[in-house]
Amino acid sequence: MKEKIVQLAQELIRYPSISPNDEGCQKLITERLEKLEFEIEWLPFNETLNLWAKHGVGEPVIAFAGHTDVVPVGDEHQWNYPPFSAEIVDDMIYGRGAADMKGSLAAMIVAAEEYVKANPNHAGTIALLITSDEEAAAKDGTVRVVETLMERGEKITYCMVGEPSSSQTLGDVVKNGRRGSITGNLYIQGVQGHVAYPHLAENPIHKAMPFLQELTTYQWDNGNAFFPPTSLQIANIHAGTGSNNVIPGELYVQFNLRYCTEVTDDIIKQKVTQMLEKHGLKHSIEWNLSGKPFLTKPGKLVNALVDSIQGITGITPKLETGGGTSDGRFIALMGAEVVEFGPLNATIHKVNECVSVEDLGKCGQIYHQMLVNLLDK
Repeated sequence: MKEKIVQLAQELIRYPSISPNDEGCQKLITERLEKLEFEIEWLPFNETLNLWAKHGVGEPVIAFAGHTDVVPVGDEHQWNYPPFSAEIVDDMIYGRGAADMKGSLAAMIVAAEEYVKANPNHAGTIALLITSDEEAAAKDGTVRVVETLMERGEKITYCMVGEPSSSQTLGDVVKNGRRGSITGNLYIQGVQGHVAYPHLAENPIHKAMPFLQELTTYQWDNGNAFFPPTSLQIANIHAGTGSNNVIPGELYVQFNLRYCTEVTDDIIKQKVTQMLEKHGLKHSIEWNLSGKPFLTKPGKLVNALVDSIQGITGITPKLETGGGTSDGRFIALMGAEVVEFGPLNATIHKVNECVSVEDLGKCGQIYHQMLVNLLDK
């Protein structure tokens, strides 16, 4: 199995599929799946190519979810090896997307193939949901596929997202949930004027300071057994014309909250509005909710994955919900149990991104055993 996974991973890495471009990755995948009589459905939206492939009928529906797009390579001269060459050096595959997430995507595909070959009349449905815009806007990929499936009344029972979850060693971390993410784009109005005549102006920076102090020190919650406390960070702030003798007429503040299940996006919006009104600030605010929190508690899917990891690696993984967001947030809206597991994330989005050949082989074994645990037991 390892050799097949490594070969497919190299083939996928060699496509320069910078988001939202797929560049032929999904065509390569479908050619393999069609040989095993997977039902192939293309669901393109705008510039994003999406693939929904199924084998079998009925429930449970076990979906492997992943993306073929990658982030830009940056300065190619800083790479030890060409970023789309997929060279293997000292048992490491180097290339953009090796860890995030063409390596685990290859492992999921081969695991599904091997299971179907051995069990052509298996129970339930094995599916693959693959997009090409996870690293970009994430507006025409998995979220649109999920909307389409829900409109048709289709379900996903269990979903494995192949994001690189491992921290120090393969199998040490499984993501069984993610925090929500909401961004506020806040515009605070003042009155522009000459700095020598402050009585004829109103400086929005000065006016906003007490509010910003409260916003950045407010304790939203204490977290819970599954999530760390909600956190807020100011990402961008801007005011002024660039001249040292002009009081600005407007202050722009962009802030983001990564929030747990102790609060909701509505609670966040209401509280920020209360703060703004309390400090008497003339303002407008635009909100962008990129994902609500989701959680898969220990149950059939988590247990099947944990048992697989223990059997293959001898490690008992830690269940975590920290870090950024993933496409799992969209799939969870279907009522599916969702987990994320993949290789080490130490080099993702970095120069010289790489993944261990041995780890990819074990990932494939783990995904395969998870199918066995869910469908055969």
